[in-house]
Amino acid sequence: MKYPENIQEAAQLQPDYLGLIFYEKSPRYFNGIVPEISKSIQKVGVFVNAPLNEILEKIKLYDLQVIQLHGNESPDFCDLLKHINVEIIKAFQVDDTFDFETIQQYENVCDYFLFDTKGKHFGGNGTTFNWQLLENYPSQKPYFLSGGIGIGEVSQFKDFQTTVIGKLCIAIDVNSKFEIQPGLKNTQQLKEFKNELSR
Repeated sequence: MKYPENIQEAAQLQPDYLGLIFYEKSPRYFNGIVPEISKSIQKVGVFVNAPLNEILEKIKLYDLQVIQLHGNESPDFCDLLKHINVEIIKAFQVDDTFDFETIQQYENVCDYFLFDTKGKHFGGNGTTFNWQLLENYPSQKPYFLSGGIGIGEVSQFKDFQTTVIGKLCIAIDVNSKFEIQPGLKNTQQLKEFKNELSR
């Protein structure tokens, strides 16, 4: 999310999480003011290879409850953040060559994993990856599913949720499929998506 009025509109849909991207090369880069939203919505700061002091500064400035690390952050770096009162999501970009064994070193230093589609950008590529690849997932840690998920993927996702590995997916990270422009979400489409999911 990027624009205060749009943030308020999206917050009325009561999402569990609301993301703010603090990666300057992203067209969704956020450096504005977060309006007052429900305390039940956790604010997520998304970072890509950011220094620790920058993350700490943004946690304090925006009252972030969750940190999503979307770059090449090491397990040791994640461990440094574990001592702060925030939840940590470590994101991984998945394609047919992704080695799921690499995530095991992060098992004890983050709260959730997030699996996104590997593309030319760190996120927001607008395409899904083959979710069957998650059958190679070597963990019982709950994870977030990301990458080009929109209304057209609801039926597929519901089928996926009935599988053993799909049951560990506790959240869907939606982004580019709902955008009018980078950072500006079509809240009517988000509402339809949420309604379709709950049917």
